[in-house]
Amino acid sequence: MPNPEISASAPANRSPCSRVLHRITQLSLTVGVILVAAAAVHLGASELSRRANAVPAPDAASVTPVSVTPISQESYYLVDRVFIGQVEPQRSADISFELNGTLAKILVDEGDEVSKGQLLATLDIALLEVERDRLSASRKAIAAQLSFAQKTVERSTKLIEQGFTSQARLDEAIAQQDELLSRMGELDAALRDVTVRIDKSSIKAPFAGQITSRHVDGGETLRSGELVLGMVEIVSPQVRIGIPLDVEPSLLTDVEIEIADNQYQAKLATLRPDVDPLTRTRTALFDLKDGPNVAFGQTARVHISDPVESTGTWVPTTSLKEAARGQWTLLVADAEKTVRIATVEVIHAEDDRVFVRGMFPKGTVLIDRGPQRVTVGQRVAFGGNE
Repeated sequence: MPNPEISASAPANRSPCSRVLHRITQLSLTVGVILVAAAAVHLGASELSRRANAVPAPDAASVTPVSVTPISQESYYLVDRVFIGQVEPQRSADISFELNGTLAKILVDEGDEVSKGQLLATLDIALLEVERDRLSASRKAIAAQLSFAQKTVERSTKLIEQGFTSQARLDEAIAQQDELLSRMGELDAALRDVTVRIDKSSIKAPFAGQITSRHVDGGETLRSGELVLGMVEIVSPQVRIGIPLDVEPSLLTDVEIEIADNQYQAKLATLRPDVDPLTRTRTALFDLKDGPNVAFGQTARVHISDPVESTGTWVPTTSLKEAARGQWTLLVADAEKTVRIATVEVIHAEDDRVFVRGMFPKGTVLIDRGPQRVTVGQRVAFGGNE
């Protein structure tokens, strides 16, 4: 069995030359390992490079084409304001008799078109005709007496010149003549009164139009002013609309009015100076230039483009994106054709476009189609379509 003390002390007794040789051997082994590893790395890198060179290089990425619109600043925008009214005739009439009487004939019915002065209805005038005949007979009798009185005055005048009669007789003849003249005038007035009442016992159309209502059938005993017929003028209908006080009257001169999904050109006929106490609006009447087929009472809408002063630009609604904190952004391209984000303030919105305010450097254009195809910082080409 070896002595442990002798084994432990053996290395210590090794000679310096042996220790140097041992270290040189270890160093040589280490360098060899490193060289082998380096050669392996070099060979691997060369093989990877060879394989990479063997694969064709990919084509350079193409620049994305986008559709752009120049950004033009406007000093105002137009607001389409709509006000509602109704179609009505220029003239309408509720027709009645001025006198009491029994209705004899009614010559028209609802829907009939009539011309100006056409006879519409009459009262029974039998009693008036009797009175007219009586007055005419009385007038003839007075006329005969007046003729005799005038001849008596002439004879008495000649006799008094010859001295065969007295002045009293002449004065009596003159008085008789004057009395008959007065009675003649009274009868003439009575005849004119009867004639007027006969004329007023018939109704004639005050203007050309159409009968809209009939309230009697014939044979009724009517009071003065009792409604008989209603009629309207059917040419050149008008539209009555309440206009707020803040609307400039110059905007109402020539307007477009919508009736039953049809558009009509209209011209302002009058703008009343007073304010309706209920609606706080002024009443405007418009003449329709080409609306003969509209029905009275239909709802009408007038469209007015009211300018609002504000600096901004119009952009499509689809180009807006909502950002954080309620902000809105647009994708734009600067002068170097690089995509940027522009923060804007929405001033006014319509169906397919929005009026916005923002800062746009010179040369900036709006990416109006396909903004989802590009990202901020990307280079683009102008003129492409979605």
